[in-house]
Amino acid sequence: MPARPFRRSALIASALVVTATLIGSGAAVAAPGSPGTPRYGPGADGVGDPYFPLAGNGGIDVVHYDLDLDYTPPLLPDPAPLEGALAGVATIDLVATADLDRFNLDLRGLTASSVVVNGKPMAFAQTENELVIAPRPKLKTGQSATVIVTYGGTTTVPLDIEGYPYGWVTTYDGAMVVSEPEGSATWFPVNDHPTDKSTYSFAITVPAPAVAVANGLLVGSETVDGKTTWWWDAPDPMAAYLATATVGNFRLETDAPAGETPIINAIDVTRTPNQYVNLARTRAMLAFFEARYGEYPFVAYGAIVDNDSVGYALETQTRSFFSGSASEGTIAHELAHQWMGNHVSPGRWADIWLNEGWATYSTWMWNEERSIRTVAAQFAIVMNRAATTPTWNTVLADPGPTGLFGAAVYDRGAALLHALRLEIGDEAFFDLAKTWVQEYGGGTATTADFAALSEEISGHDLEAFFTAWAYTPGKPAL
Repeated sequence: MPARPFRRSALIASALVVTATLIGSGAAVAAPGSPGTPRYGPGADGVGDPYFPLAGNGGIDVVHYDLDLDYTPPLLPDPAPLEGALAGVATIDLVATADLDRFNLDLRGLTASSVVVNGKPMAFAQTENELVIAPRPKLKTGQSATVIVTYGGTTTVPLDIEGYPYGWVTTYDGAMVVSEPEGSATWFPVNDHPTDKSTYSFAITVPAPAVAVANGLLVGSETVDGKTTWWWDAPDPMAAYLATATVGNFRLETDAPAGETPIINAIDVTRTPNQYVNLARTRAMLAFFEARYGEYPFVAYGAIVDNDSVGYALETQTRSFFSGSASEGTIAHELAHQWMGNHVSPGRWADIWLNEGWATYSTWMWNEERSIRTVAAQFAIVMNRAATTPTWNTVLADPGPTGLFGAAVYDRGAALLHALRLEIGDEAFFDLAKTWVQEYGGGTATTADFAALSEEISGHDLEAFFTAWAYTPGKPAL
């Protein structure tokens, strides 16, 4: 049995539940040398992303999340409604980036019952989207704090802005946990924007024989009184939307040759071999993409192949999620995201083409490697689309919040990359790909960053190119 790496301690047991009344700002403290100017203030309730104004929070930088979750799936055989029960303790290590008299965490659909900051129970308030915490003493810029939030409630099937399931999606045998773009707030208190990456550890307790699968490496598991706790450790910085804690009837398969990236797959026991046979190509794909983008950036990789029929796939960090089955092309797409999207994440959601365009183009290159179809042929298919289609009528670097997963983001994004390759040549293009990962890996970047690096690497003036391909609607001329 592994040592329990979580801090559900006497601090929790002794903490009084604080009444969640709305917190006032109180008397402001004047900044030294600036009479009348408040020194302490509230952290913003969002990071300023225009697509999702309440996603993320100002004034804090989260360093690490310890998530201690206890989940009871719906009661079978015919649950109606489809509901589960989630009880959680989130231990959050953060650093104040401003002088704070209060700050927010994103939390939606679950209710906080207590908040402890640096060992002391604190006043807090909760609205539909925000958990508002008033630390006392107040936090100074650069000060570290440990925040422990006890919370829970009923889980259902949250829907994203387009009406698709996301976040903690309750299923008949457990939960499908896929949170892009800002669904992590449906299962833990979080600074829910890619610009704040953190490390994670998980303890997920579920009724046996269910298996809980999260990011990173499996530390261990233990079954007591009909419940199993699964411990996972994810030590690489990760955007919140890439975290998972999927629960189901899984079989774990591990491939960990000495000196190579461990691959841990979780296969739903109802899946037939033809629904996951292409996972056998994962290690060859790893080598293929490492040759183009650099060393694989995380401690492990693998896949979750669930039995749900929603047709979902997501590049959850180190453990890509596939609903129903995993096709070869989709496996390549989600693996390429580990570099392009996960390691280098979008600085704002409008830049999502940098995720999806690169992953789509990566699949084009893999298809060519496998003699399925050349990159040129796949590019031609996109370029042959009529100028009136959404592929060309969408501004690639600003598709809108309901256009994040539209065809233009994927196909026009991939076509931009191939057109850029034709413009600057193979040597500069693949130098650009590796340099992009090296310079921005572990953080975020924007379309403007990519355009600037493209010019720097290639020595070309690419202003007209990016204006036509990324910043204006219409079909670019070749």
